[in-house]
Amino acid sequence: MEIKTLFVTKLYRAELAGVDNAALLKSCRAIATADKAGQRWSKENNYQGYTSYASLDDLPKRDPEFNALKQVLDKHAMAFARELHMDLGGGKLKLDSLWINVLEPNGVHTGHIHPQSVLSGTYYVDVPAGASALKLEDPRHAMMMAAPGRLKDAPESERTFVYVTPKAGDVLMWESFVRHEVAMNTAKKSRISVSFNYA
Repeated sequence: MEIKTLFVTKLYRAELAGVDNAALLKSCRAIATADKAGQRWSKENNYQGYTSYASLDDLPKRDPEFNALKQVLDKHAMAFARELHMDLGGGKLKLDSLWINVLEPNGVHTGHIHPQSVLSGTYYVDVPAGASALKLEDPRHAMMMAAPGRLKDAPESERTFVYVTPKAGDVLMWESFVRHEVAMNTAKKSRISVSFNYA
């Protein structure tokens, strides 16, 4: 008998070197305080905290700490693309969007995907004790028909949901079609991160 593993979904995780996390945290907080449009959008869309997702599209040009982060992320995105054997026709993936997330205690970010992107991910700036994990969903979930659930002790690669607990300084990346969410932030402080898309 032969069993092959097909259609693998990969998660990229690395601890970023070359990023001044303390300075980036300071920049995130300053921008979150100053960005009134982002504050309004977050409130109008029931985001429990703050996100610059809909208000600022120039963070790497606006702040040198975000430019430094972009330079590091560019290298990791290309390393992941090579690991995925992507045929980019000799070109490179480009950072399409990058935004700040300040998720307050009891805040959630419901399941979603990132259309029209190739790779998506998050760099974790401040992860207080008790902060919620990232939940990733098997992208075949909608096509599993009458498939039964998985055993509680099933290996991670066989589960339909996987939870990943990052720490400050980590970056996580996945292909943009992978549905993901952040469960309720049970920490006593805000969780601060920077999310991004490459296309």
